[in-house]
Amino acid sequence: MESDIIPCSEFINLELDTLTSNVNGLTLKQEKQLSASQRRYYSFCRRKSFAAFVASKTEGSQEEGSRSWCCCGQSFNEHSAIHKHVARTHDAEIKQLTQATYEHLLIQLEEEPGMQQQTEHELKPVDISAWIPDMSHISEDGLQMGPGQVLLYYCYCQVEDPHVICAWQKALCEKLHLTGKVRVATEGINGTVGGTKVATDIYIDAMRSHPVFKMDKEDFKTSDGGAECFTDLRVGVYKEIVPMGVDPDVISYKLAGIHLEPEEFHREVEALLSEGDLCNDTILLDCRNFYESKIGQFTQCLAPNIRKFSYFPDYVDQNLELFRDKKVLMYCTGGIRCERGSAYLRSKDVCKEIYQLKGGIHKYLERFPDGFYRGKLFVFDERYTISSNDDVISDCRYCGRPWDHYELCSTKFCCQLVLSCPSCRLEGHTACCSTCQTKGQAQSEATSDSPRHKEECECTDGRPRIPQDV
Repeated sequence: MESDIIPCSEFINLELDTLTSNVNGLTLKQEKQLSASQRRYYSFCRRKSFAAFVASKTEGSQEEGSRSWCCCGQSFNEHSAIHKHVARTHDAEIKQLTQATYEHLLIQLEEEPGMQQQTEHELKPVDISAWIPDMSHISEDGLQMGPGQVLLYYCYCQVEDPHVICAWQKALCEKLHLTGKVRVATEGINGTVGGTKVATDIYIDAMRSHPVFKMDKEDFKTSDGGAECFTDLRVGVYKEIVPMGVDPDVISYKLAGIHLEPEEFHREVEALLSEGDLCNDTILLDCRNFYESKIGQFTQCLAPNIRKFSYFPDYVDQNLELFRDKKVLMYCTGGIRCERGSAYLRSKDVCKEIYQLKGGIHKYLERFPDGFYRGKLFVFDERYTISSNDDVISDCRYCGRPWDHYELCSTKFCCQLVLSCPSCRLEGHTACCSTCQTKGQAQSEATSDSPRHKEECECTDGRPRIPQDV
C-alpha cells in the first residue's frame, strides 16, 4: 500500500528544517556524548522515524500518485504542511519512535554481520550531479518559454536504490522547470511530466543516458501541453509504479502478455470486428477505469465498471469463467497497466492467449488517429482529455445530450468527475449526484478554504465497485 512507503523527499533529505531541536529525543549534552558514527546513526533513525510517522498519515489508496495526509482531524495536501504539523504537535511520539528505532539498529549492528556496512551505505550521500545534464548553454528563459509538451512514459527494470533515483528525478525536474508526477520503485519508474519542448527533450536524453534505464525515444509518449497541465511536481518512492494493489514480487511484470505493435493490434481488432457476433473466442479488454472508458474506447470492447485499477484483480477473480479458453486483447492509456494486468490474468491460467497493445492508446492514435478507438483519451492532468477524432460517445449526466468534457464536482470535499453540458451547468447542475448537489447548495452559503479530499462523496459507496452483470 502507498501509505507504507516512505516518500523520497522525506527519506533522502538530510535537512528536515521543520523539525524543532527537541525532536531529537536526546538532549544536546547527551547527543554530544555520542561518537561521530553513533550521531550519524541516531540522526538517520530520527529522519526515518519522522518520515515513517508522516507516511502513516497518508490517506487511503491515492490514484496515480495524488497524495494527501490526515492527522488530528485536519487534512494536508502539501509535504511542507504535514511536516510542520508533525514537528510542532507530535514531538513526543517522534522521540519515542526515534529511540526505539535507534536501539533496534544498535542490536542489529551487533548481531548481524554486514549490517554496519549496509547502514553506512544508506547514510552515505550519493552524488547525482553526474546524471544532471549540462544546461549552461541554455538560458532560464529558454527552459521556461516557448512551445510546451507533456511526456508519458514507464520503464520496468531492476532499481537497486529507488531513493537515489527519486532524488535524481526531483533535482532533474526542478532544474528543467518540469511539473508532473513520477513514481519510482524497485520494479522501475513511471512518470508524466510537462514543460517546454526544450526542457522535455533534455529530460528524454537524460533518461535515455542513465545507466539504470535502457529506454528508446519511442518509449516516451508525447502530447501538446506544458508545465501548466499539472499543479505541481510530485516525485516519490512506492511499492508499485502503477497502483494495482498486488505485491510486484508475487505478480511480476515479467509475466506480462505478448506485446503487439499498434499495426498488429489494429489488424487483430479489424479481424475481430469483421467476424462480429460470430466471434466468441476473443475478448477486447479495456484495463482502465470506468470514467476513462466512458468517454473513449475501442469498438466492441469489454470495459469493466471499476473506479480504480486496484479493483482490477477483484474483477478478474469474479469473472474467471468469462476469460476461460479465450484469446484476450488488452489495452490501456500508455501500456503500463496492461503489463501488470496481463500478468495477473496470466497467473490465473484460464486464458488461451493474452496480448497487449504496446505503447497503449497513445501510440495507437499516433499511428491510427481515425482507427478503431473512438472518442477522447483520458489523461491524468489538468487537461483531463486529449483527442484525435471528433466522435463523442458519452453524454451529459443530467440531460443525456452528447457530451464528453469532464469537470470536477462543484461540491467541496468531493473530487468526482462530472459530465455536465453547458446548458445544465447554467441551470446549476454542477455536482456528481443529487446528494452532492444538495450539500453543495448548503455549503455555498458559507465560505471555506478547506482543501479538497478525494472520494469523500456520500454517494461513492453507492457506485458499483465490481460489476455484477458481466
